[in-house]
Amino acid sequence: MRNVLLILGIAGFLFAGCATTPTKRVTGYSASAGDKAADTALTMIGRPYKYKGDMPAGFDCSGLVRYSYLTAGMDVPHGTSALRNSTRSVGLRNARKGDLLFFIQEGKKYSHVGIYVGNDQFVHAPSTGGFVRKDSLASPYWKKHYLDTRRFL
Repeated sequence: MRNVLLILGIAGFLFAGCATTPTKRVTGYSASAGDKAADTALTMIGRPYKYKGDMPAGFDCSGLVRYSYLTAGMDVPHGTSALRNSTRSVGLRNARKGDLLFFIQEGKKYSHVGIYVGNDQFVHAPSTGGFVRKDSLASPYWKKHYLDTRRFL
Protein backbone atom coordinates (compact mmCIF):
# COMPACT_ATOMS: atom_id res chain seq x y z
CA MET A 1 0.00 0.00 0.00
CA ARG A 2 2.83 2.38 0.88
CA ASN A 3 4.47 1.76 -2.53
CA VAL A 4 1.19 2.45 -4.36
CA LEU A 5 0.79 5.78 -2.54
CA LEU A 6 4.39 6.68 -3.28
CA ILE A 7 3.96 5.90 -6.99
CA LEU A 8 0.69 7.86 -7.14
CA GLY A 9 2.33 10.80 -5.38
CA ILE A 10 5.27 10.84 -7.80
CA ALA A 11 2.97 10.48 -10.82
CA GLY A 12 0.78 13.34 -9.56
CA PHE A 13 3.82 15.53 -9.09
CA LEU A 14 5.13 14.79 -12.59
CA PHE A 15 1.81 15.37 -14.33
CA ALA A 16 0.94 18.49 -12.35
CA GLY A 17 3.81 20.37 -13.96
CA CYS A 18 2.31 19.90 -17.43
CA ALA A 19 -0.82 21.97 -16.91
CA THR A 20 -0.12 24.58 -14.28
CA THR A 21 -0.70 28.28 -14.59
CA PRO A 22 2.35 30.50 -14.27
CA THR A 23 3.41 31.39 -10.75
CA LYS A 24 1.77 34.53 -9.37
CA ARG A 25 4.34 37.28 -9.11
CA VAL A 26 4.50 40.95 -8.26
CA THR A 27 1.52 43.03 -9.37
CA GLY A 28 2.02 46.41 -11.03
CA TYR A 29 1.70 47.48 -14.64
CA SER A 30 4.62 48.46 -16.85
CA ALA A 31 4.85 48.86 -20.62
CA SER A 32 7.22 45.90 -20.72
CA ALA A 33 4.64 43.74 -18.91
CA GLY A 34 2.09 44.73 -21.56
CA ASP A 35 4.55 43.81 -24.33
CA LYS A 36 5.28 40.44 -22.72
CA ALA A 37 1.58 39.71 -22.18
CA ALA A 38 0.79 40.52 -25.82
CA ASP A 39 3.66 38.32 -26.99
CA THR A 40 2.40 35.46 -24.83
CA ALA A 41 -1.14 35.88 -26.17
CA LEU A 42 0.22 35.60 -29.72
CA THR A 43 1.82 32.26 -28.85
CA MET A 44 -1.56 30.97 -27.66
CA ILE A 45 -3.22 31.37 -31.08
CA GLY A 46 -4.88 28.08 -31.98
CA ARG A 47 -5.51 27.00 -28.38
CA PRO A 48 -9.12 25.94 -27.74
CA TYR A 49 -11.82 28.03 -26.12
CA LYS A 50 -12.90 26.72 -22.73
CA TYR A 51 -15.42 28.45 -20.47
CA LYS A 52 -13.60 29.69 -17.34
CA GLY A 53 -10.34 28.40 -18.83
CA ASP A 54 -7.13 30.20 -17.90
CA MET A 55 -4.38 27.87 -19.10
CA PRO A 56 -3.10 26.63 -22.46
CA ALA A 57 -5.42 23.59 -22.34
CA GLY A 58 -8.27 26.08 -22.92
CA PHE A 59 -9.07 29.78 -22.46
CA ASP A 60 -12.05 32.03 -22.23
CA CYS A 61 -11.44 35.66 -23.15
CA SER A 62 -10.54 36.92 -19.68
CA GLY A 63 -8.63 33.72 -18.87
CA LEU A 64 -6.33 34.44 -21.82
CA VAL A 65 -5.71 37.93 -20.42
CA ARG A 66 -5.02 36.53 -16.95
CA TYR A 67 -2.61 33.84 -18.19
CA SER A 68 -0.78 36.25 -20.50
CA TYR A 69 -0.25 38.81 -17.76
CA LEU A 70 0.78 36.17 -15.21
CA THR A 71 3.59 35.12 -17.56
CA ALA A 72 4.60 38.80 -17.65
CA GLY A 73 4.73 38.98 -13.84
CA MET A 74 1.35 40.56 -13.12
CA ASP A 75 -1.45 38.95 -11.17
CA VAL A 76 -4.66 40.23 -12.80
CA PRO A 77 -8.24 39.09 -12.21
CA HIS A 78 -10.28 36.63 -14.25
CA GLY A 79 -13.58 38.03 -15.52
CA THR A 80 -14.41 40.96 -17.76
CA SER A 81 -16.04 43.02 -14.99
CA ALA A 82 -13.06 42.58 -12.69
CA LEU A 83 -10.66 43.43 -15.53
CA ARG A 84 -12.67 46.55 -16.35
CA ASN A 85 -12.53 47.62 -12.70
CA SER A 86 -8.74 47.09 -12.60
CA THR A 87 -8.05 49.28 -15.64
CA ARG A 88 -8.54 52.82 -16.83
CA SER A 89 -9.75 54.02 -20.21
CA VAL A 90 -7.02 55.30 -22.53
CA GLY A 91 -8.90 55.43 -25.85
CA LEU A 92 -8.10 53.60 -29.05
CA ARG A 93 -5.84 56.38 -30.39
CA ASN A 94 -3.54 55.87 -27.41
CA ALA A 95 -3.56 52.05 -27.56
CA ARG A 96 -0.28 50.34 -26.73
CA LYS A 97 0.70 46.72 -27.09
CA GLY A 98 -0.79 44.84 -24.15
CA ASP A 99 -3.76 47.15 -23.59
CA LEU A 100 -7.15 45.51 -23.21
CA LEU A 101 -9.88 45.98 -25.80
CA PHE A 102 -13.43 45.58 -24.56
CA PHE A 103 -16.45 44.77 -26.69
CA ILE A 104 -20.22 44.59 -26.43
CA GLN A 105 -21.71 41.24 -27.41
CA GLU A 106 -25.31 40.08 -27.29
CA GLY A 107 -26.28 43.48 -25.90
CA LYS A 108 -23.97 43.17 -22.88
CA LYS A 109 -21.40 45.91 -22.40
CA TYR A 110 -17.88 44.84 -21.47
CA SER A 111 -18.77 41.20 -22.09
CA HIS A 112 -15.71 40.36 -24.22
CA VAL A 113 -12.04 41.30 -23.95
CA GLY A 114 -8.92 40.91 -26.08
CA ILE A 115 -5.28 41.96 -25.89
CA TYR A 116 -4.07 44.63 -28.31
CA VAL A 117 -0.94 43.51 -30.19
CA GLY A 118 -0.43 46.56 -32.45
CA ASN A 119 -1.41 47.60 -35.98
CA ASP A 120 -5.13 47.48 -35.16
CA GLN A 121 -4.82 43.76 -34.30
CA PHE A 122 -5.83 41.95 -31.12
CA VAL A 123 -5.74 38.39 -29.76
CA HIS A 124 -8.75 36.87 -28.03
CA ALA A 125 -10.59 33.67 -27.20
CA PRO A 126 -13.89 34.27 -28.99
CA SER A 127 -16.48 31.63 -28.15
CA THR A 128 -17.46 28.05 -27.42
CA GLY A 129 -16.16 25.74 -30.12
CA GLY A 130 -13.63 28.33 -31.24
CA PHE A 131 -9.93 28.86 -30.80
CA VAL A 132 -7.71 31.71 -29.66
CA ARG A 133 -7.15 33.89 -32.70
CA LYS A 134 -5.94 37.25 -33.95
CA ASP A 135 -8.47 39.64 -35.45
CA SER A 136 -8.49 43.17 -36.82
CA LEU A 137 -10.31 46.12 -35.32
CA ALA A 138 -10.91 47.20 -38.93
CA SER A 139 -13.24 44.25 -39.52
CA PRO A 140 -16.87 45.41 -39.66
CA TYR A 141 -17.94 43.10 -36.84
CA TRP A 142 -15.29 44.17 -34.33
CA LYS A 143 -15.52 47.83 -35.34
CA LYS A 144 -19.26 47.74 -34.64
CA HIS A 145 -18.85 45.99 -31.26
CA TYR A 146 -15.79 47.84 -29.94
CA LEU A 147 -16.37 49.71 -26.65
CA ASP A 148 -13.14 50.80 -25.03
CA THR A 149 -9.38 50.48 -24.77
CA ARG A 150 -8.17 50.15 -21.20
CA ARG A 151 -4.83 49.86 -19.41
CA PHE A 152 -3.97 48.45 -16.01
CA LEU A 153 -3.64 51.05 -13.24
